[in-house]
Amino acid sequence: MKKYKVGYTTGVFDMFHIGHLNILRRAKELCEYLIVGVSTDEVVEEYKHHKPVIPFSDRAAIVEACRYVDKVVPQMSMDKFVAWQSTPFDVMFHGSEWKGSDLYNEYERKFASVGVEIVYLPHTDGISSTMLRERNGK
Repeated sequence: MKKYKVGYTTGVFDMFHIGHLNILRRAKELCEYLIVGVSTDEVVEEYKHHKPVIPFSDRAAIVEACRYVDKVVPQMSMDKFVAWQSTPFDVMFHGSEWKGSDLYNEYERKFASVGVEIVYLPHTDGISSTMLRERNGK
């Protein structure tokens, strides 16, 4: 499998769980240097319509402490191309559940124009922060 120089992935990483760890590990296996965009509290509220359980500074510190992560940056916009413009990368890793969606088809076209690939990684079944929140009645 191809090894990329600089990879990028992004997420909320609220209530860090095995699914988060799996995507970071898989991404790092495919690149030399992994940058992770952690969504700010404001970005999470804007698109998920609720506050994260864990505040941004704590979530960023948790992700940064992971041995697979080389650098953490705040994700201040849901637009992944904006992230590339401020922190260039060769490949973006994202969950496979988005492959084929209108949004990611457009990202593929846009990123291809600047030589960036999107690699879709398998989602870890049976776990998500939303599921954890619902299990605990939050």
